[in-house]
Amino acid sequence: MAAKGNPYETPAFARFASAVRAFAGCASARSAAPVRCVVGRGIGCGVALYREHAGAPVDRFQYFGSIDGWTPLGDSALALWTRPNQAYLLELQGRCQDLDFAQAISVTNQMGSVHRRFDKVIVLGQQSIKIPCFIDRILPLDVKALKQAQKEIRSAGTMPEEPKS
Repeated sequence: MAAKGNPYETPAFARFASAVRAFAGCASARSAAPVRCVVGRGIGCGVALYREHAGAPVDRFQYFGSIDGWTPLGDSALALWTRPNQAYLLELQGRCQDLDFAQAISVTNQMGSVHRRFDKVIVLGQQSIKIPCFIDRILPLDVKALKQAQKEIRSAGTMPEEPKS
């Protein structure tokens, strides 16, 4: 039985600590085992789930000047949707300041193509200086498989529902 007044010895804290341990395990690089999570921001296990559903790296992708959606995956990666069923995992060179909290981003391109190591993600927000975040790797995502995996994780009760917009 937990001692009264000690919040670290309660069943609620034990569940919280277990969830944190599970989430930390999901944050590692791609593994042979499928990703399973207990907590998250409606995105599974962050970048690990997206890496599990990414193809081989490419040098560039076609970009028509508009972003259909994007999901920050920590401070050095994001998923970028160029169309409803076409997305890319962009891994950045180092940290990208305020990426997790950005309200908007822009992506540079060269004549309709985004190139790794040349183009960049720019966080648009409160800061006055826009620091470019260079794209290190581009991995095309299997959007159908990613959505199915997220659905399975949600139905197992290990991933929160995505907010309805």
